[in-house]
Amino acid sequence: MSPVSATYWGIPGYAIFWVLFAIAAVLFAQRLYFLFRLMRLGKAENRFDNLGQRIKAMLVEVIPQWCNLKTVTRKDIAGIGHALLFWGFSLFLISYIIFIGLAGGFGASSAIEGTNFEVVYFSILDVAGVLVTIALIMAAVRRYIIRPERLEASAEAGIILILVFVLMALNVAVVGFGYSAHDINASWPPLGSALAGYLSGSGLSQGTLEAVYQAMWWLHYLVIIGFMVYIPRSKHLHILVSPLNILFRPLGHKVVLKPIPLEEAEYFGAAKIEDFTWKDLLDLYSCAVCGRCHASCPAQLSGKSLSPREVVLNLKEHLLETGPGLLAGKAEVPPESKAKTMIGDVVTEEEIWACTTCGACQEVCPVSIEHIRKIIELRRNLVLSQNKMPESAQLMLRNLQSRGNPWAGVQSLRLRGDWTSGLDVKILAEGDKARTLFWVGCTGALVERNVEATLAMARVLKAAGVNFAVLGDAETCCGDPARRAGYEFQFQMMAEQNIATFKSHGIKEIVATCPHCYNTIKNEYPSYGGDFKVVHYTQLIADLIRRGKLKLTKELNSILTYHDPCYLGRYNGVYQEPRRALQAIPGANFKEMERSKNNSFCCGGGGGLMWIEEQPGTTKINQMRTEDALKTGADTVVTACPYCLQMFEESIEHKDIKDSLKVKDLVELVEAAMKQP
Repeated sequence: MSPVSATYWGIPGYAIFWVLFAIAAVLFAQRLYFLFRLMRLGKAENRFDNLGQRIKAMLVEVIPQWCNLKTVTRKDIAGIGHALLFWGFSLFLISYIIFIGLAGGFGASSAIEGTNFEVVYFSILDVAGVLVTIALIMAAVRRYIIRPERLEASAEAGIILILVFVLMALNVAVVGFGYSAHDINASWPPLGSALAGYLSGSGLSQGTLEAVYQAMWWLHYLVIIGFMVYIPRSKHLHILVSPLNILFRPLGHKVVLKPIPLEEAEYFGAAKIEDFTWKDLLDLYSCAVCGRCHASCPAQLSGKSLSPREVVLNLKEHLLETGPGLLAGKAEVPPESKAKTMIGDVVTEEEIWACTTCGACQEVCPVSIEHIRKIIELRRNLVLSQNKMPESAQLMLRNLQSRGNPWAGVQSLRLRGDWTSGLDVKILAEGDKARTLFWVGCTGALVERNVEATLAMARVLKAAGVNFAVLGDAETCCGDPARRAGYEFQFQMMAEQNIATFKSHGIKEIVATCPHCYNTIKNEYPSYGGDFKVVHYTQLIADLIRRGKLKLTKELNSILTYHDPCYLGRYNGVYQEPRRALQAIPGANFKEMERSKNNSFCCGGGGGLMWIEEQPGTTKINQMRTEDALKTGADTVVTACPYCLQMFEESIEHKDIKDSLKVKDLVELVEAAMKQP
């Protein structure tokens, strides 16, 4: 018989059960409604498209726990513990609904108690409880003893670990005391039955066993509803909202930057918490404080002030501080935080400008938080509304405005079409038509070292019989440096100009060597009416080799390692094609860096940082990446990005290791392997 059916101090157990539940439910709903209202302070954004696809993708990510297991490595197995906790606790949640809610609260105990279903499910819970306890011990050891840098020894984490352990222990205790009090002799469930056997032989009276059983049952119930009240008020709010955050994540391209309606907007970017979208604010609730983003961020690892984790947590704290005043219709923030500004106090300008937009934070985030677009929104406000940016960024943006490229110095004295001199390459003039355009990009056309790779690319395309044309001096910047630096005006002008140029020449397909140009034209130009087939040259070369259009016959006898450009790999999932091309080179011994593919380390040149100086007194990101290459024992580090090529060249020169390590663009090696001995 369920303890709920008994009477206590003259009060029916059912009344106690439902009053306690009603109090907990009201407190739970009250907090969730408050958080929902805060989230609605954000700007509107449509994340309800393709809902069926979204639900399917969310279930695939959450139920098998791929969101956590994808980050498991030999050095970090925490994702396994998180998965065990999720699966185990999900089984217990179902049991609470059936054995406490239905059997207890709704009086269905007679239909459930003693059935095979109860025995089987209790046995499953015993196994699940053991696995959850193991995961709890792993989590406690990691957080409070081993304590990796990415984890913080917070009191809240300890409270959750203790609460979950208490629930596991109480589950066994309730079964053990219940079976013993009611003279149930069974061998299953194993833990509960073993405890019942011990208690039956302990000499305790049936009355005592029954009283303890009832006390344990009610304590179990109180812990469960207390847990329900506590979760939305703690940092473990992510348990409730992270599935929703995964549901509303971008379906395609991971880093989605929304166009600004420049003529209609009253302000630009985000200067106040309500300037973010509701999805950005949902991101703040979803953070599990696991620190994976913190441990993967190249800015953080190189000693800079930026930590993606701290940005999210500080914004969340700022939302909770200012939100009540905003909901009450007060323009100002509460007195205790009156001096705080979102840019400056909550997130510093140094943090905002330290981001390379490499995407490492979003790649490892188990709950699909979109860190990068928040930082871009903050940059947009600094640049467009406050006219504040580093001096090096100002120079880059002035060059874009006056010359159509971000470069200064010697590079700025060249014409974009100079590299075509002496080559039989079709340069499009006004009125000319072409199906395939070789988009060279600013760095590939103007920087001497990168011009070598551009020439190699042109020769490889011609050798493979690819019919292509170039724009020559009519080509201008794709706009990526301006957009990543927050200067949306310049980006939109360049995007619209380039799209008009492409359409005037009847361009259908664009081959890009620069991953930043590739990403921008492929993923961001469609918002402005620029729908073209865009391929990166590594994809084209891998396909030409596969089809026999390119034959690599010369042995290079070199030890190669490949650096995955962030905007080619994490942004667009191009990992295999460059490797297939390298593996097709005779005599090449290929070795992977420890941090490679989706876990590759940034070169330090993205997000406008190619032109924006890194924070003084910190390690250069490109030097850290060069160390990764050196550890492989390779004599040549290969990449497929002009920014990465530049950053490696600079680092190799700084370290004075030109004799032991060289950097090559992949197309340079392909061309070398095409030549006959």
